[in-house]
Amino acid sequence: MTAARIIETNEGIQSEVTAEIFDEFAKGMRDKGWNGVAEMMASGINGGDILEIGPGPGYVGLELAKQVNPRSFTGCEISPAMIRIAEKNAREYGIPARYVQGNGMNMPFEDDTFDGVVSNGSLHEWENPVQVFNEIYRVLRMGGRYCITDMRRDIGFLKKYMIYFSTKPKEIRPGFLSSLYASYTQEEMQKLLNSSRLKGGVVVKDFMGLSITGEKH
Repeated sequence: MTAARIIETNEGIQSEVTAEIFDEFAKGMRDKGWNGVAEMMASGINGGDILEIGPGPGYVGLELAKQVNPRSFTGCEISPAMIRIAEKNAREYGIPARYVQGNGMNMPFEDDTFDGVVSNGSLHEWENPVQVFNEIYRVLRMGGRYCITDMRRDIGFLKKYMIYFSTKPKEIRPGFLSSLYASYTQEEMQKLLNSSRLKGGVVVKDFMGLSITGEKH
């Protein structure tokens, strides 16, 4: 039986020191290819104006932008510390990304602004996922696609500790566990998605996580 969710945080990583440590971790995840970019491309997100929710240090969106060459790339991030790191990383990638401070539940964008919306590893922190899903629907253009990837807490004991002991730097390991315990199962997420304006979307589970994909109709 899967244990109940334990809410982690809805404030993101605000500390400069913690943000720097997370940047090192995220870079390692990028290098391993454990970042959801393949799923995002497979979902049909292939250019136009793209929004990333919760980009953190930015590697996921920057890797995606490097592959699909969007017309514009925007990140909506709650943490000023993370925005500073993401802006630095974007400069190093040579990608003209724009990062805006905001909460996914009330994003500072006009209706029908983006052709694609992506997010990796932040879903478990969303205070109200249904409200964020409704915001995604609002800011997407008709026919626009979305792909949201995250961990799932029912991965099982062996997978959990395999990932735990391979996580570097080791300072991140307690945060990995708290994030895992705050994540959703496939059944929970499908129910939340179906109660939002994105109710036509599909939730698929893989080795260690969930992928939520669909199109605005």
